[in-house]
Amino acid sequence: MRLSKEEILELYASHAPYGGNVIGLDMASWRYFGRKPHELSWAESATLAVLPNAPGLIYPGKRESQLREKRDALLLKLKQENIIDDMDYELAVSESIPTRDFRVPQLAPHLLNRANKQYGTQKIRTTIDYQMQETVNRIVQNHHHILKQNDINNLAMLVLDIENQSVSAYVGNAPTSREHQKDVDIITAPRSTGSVLKPFLYATMLDNGELLPHSLVKDIPTVINGYNTQNFDKNYSGAVPASQALSRSLNVPAVRMLRDHGVTRFYDKLQDLGQSHINRGAGTYGLSLIIGGGESSLWDMSHAYLSMATILKDYTQTSSEYNHNVMDGLHYVEDDGNAFAKADLKTTPHIYGAGSIYHTFEAMKNVNRPEGEEIWHFFNPNHNMAWKTGTSYGNRDAWAIGVTPRYVIGVWTGNADGEGRAEMTGIKSAAPVLFDLFNRLPQQEWFAPPYDDMVEIDICKKSGYLATPDCEAEQQWIPAVGERYDSCPYHKIIQLDATQSYQVNADCEPVSNMVAKSYFTLPPVMAWYYRRTHPDYEPLPPYRADCESPVENVMTFIRPNAGTTITLTKNIKGKTNETVFELAHKIPNTTVYWYLDEDYITSTKDFHEIALSAAPGKHIITAVDEDGNDVKMSLRFK
Repeated sequence: MRLSKEEILELYASHAPYGGNVIGLDMASWRYFGRKPHELSWAESATLAVLPNAPGLIYPGKRESQLREKRDALLLKLKQENIIDDMDYELAVSESIPTRDFRVPQLAPHLLNRANKQYGTQKIRTTIDYQMQETVNRIVQNHHHILKQNDINNLAMLVLDIENQSVSAYVGNAPTSREHQKDVDIITAPRSTGSVLKPFLYATMLDNGELLPHSLVKDIPTVINGYNTQNFDKNYSGAVPASQALSRSLNVPAVRMLRDHGVTRFYDKLQDLGQSHINRGAGTYGLSLIIGGGESSLWDMSHAYLSMATILKDYTQTSSEYNHNVMDGLHYVEDDGNAFAKADLKTTPHIYGAGSIYHTFEAMKNVNRPEGEEIWHFFNPNHNMAWKTGTSYGNRDAWAIGVTPRYVIGVWTGNADGEGRAEMTGIKSAAPVLFDLFNRLPQQEWFAPPYDDMVEIDICKKSGYLATPDCEAEQQWIPAVGERYDSCPYHKIIQLDATQSYQVNADCEPVSNMVAKSYFTLPPVMAWYYRRTHPDYEPLPPYRADCESPVENVMTFIRPNAGTTITLTKNIKGKTNETVFELAHKIPNTTVYWYLDEDYITSTKDFHEIALSAAPGKHIITAVDEDGNDVKMSLRFK
């Protein structure tokens, strides 16, 4: 390979030693003079020119007199060769030799290490926004000081510019100690996701017409193939709008939604979203995938949210088109070959439709903000952010991801060694960091609704399903694919007597005397939990005594599931632990009588929950209400 003189000099200047651990002309210029090479004086340039001859023996701060002699000798030679004149020479030799190193800025050391691994000695310019980086550095430093009081020692923060598809700020770790692995770049490290995948499932189901933005989803005790899931607060709502299930980050609805959608299909969607660390096959993760069973990095997670924001923004700024190369644009180096991937615009969605993303962000705007931010809407209701927190099992990882029309902000807090802390949750430790930056950002107009990917349609106000004639309806904009979703299954017309106190039928009441009334009625288990938080929930009236009620299921066991095998255990006193049985009844204040096989056990009213144990073997639990309705469950004790 033949090189020109200029190429040889450039290679030499890039690799020449300049004392200590300083390699290359650019680094030496910054280290010893705090300026770029082309900004140096004749004296400064001559100083650097003589250093590579003996960098281990002579450099600024060591044997300065010898260094001056070598510099001045070179300057004299330049004068003799008429490269500089007498005045330049006299001024140059009068300059002092640098006696100290300039501190090289350490604004983004983890990004510097990442770039060094990727680009080596190649000269690059990053996309880092200097002011943003300094602001984020201060925020991280301040919050690290607070978090370390609770033995939370590591923190990472990433800011992505949606418009430019670039990295604006990159803090790979807090300014902690080597003992706490300060050199580890947390941004690229895989960590348990907690709940931060839930918005992707919500958007996916909206996009497939399997959900409407506010359709009710079940929030009841759930055991699926032996997998028992609970909400973070261990409470249940019975039924909750899907948008609220997301904004409240409820685990039970999310697990049930994933079961209905399919783990494999969702796993494939996560691959489209660049989740490179979720790579062991759908069957390995199962339903736990949606509540922290998988791992992702802050880089991958922030990139996925960036893609959603980019799709939505591009759709409204083009002729309602989608860029099918949306995942290829993120970069942290200017003029990177992959920086702005050529747009492949099509009218068909690639990852998500714009309408599904818009409604997902709308739900995420309503997440409860951290302490001190609760009444934000009274003071600045137009300063909006779609955001989500996540907390991994054992409180080992705390996430907060925020999306504004300009930026995606990703925050992770925790311990690099995986040690959990009780106070380490997304809302308590990561969200305050997120909002510290968000509150400094200028207010921007929210994402424009993508009307070309939505339809306005009648929706049942109570159930969130497509309205039927029996519903009280209101018009809502929903993703266009939602037109094929189900009609409301919970409203039905009930025939009442003239007093509207009892149900009747044609066998006991003339049709002319009947009053038809629409009721919102949920299945027993859903209704039992729903009415705890909805005192206005109106159960169906009972049938009048002279009317024969049709056979219907007014009672349902909540736990345990029928066919369950219960293992008998003993407490520290040697007594056999009891198992809790619970059922839901449609009619409040009804008395229920409980039997184990043929033996009466007890009765309950309103809240139907008992605890009992039994001898090893197969048994039947029977519950009978005061109207003679009964329900049975077969199970085995061992």
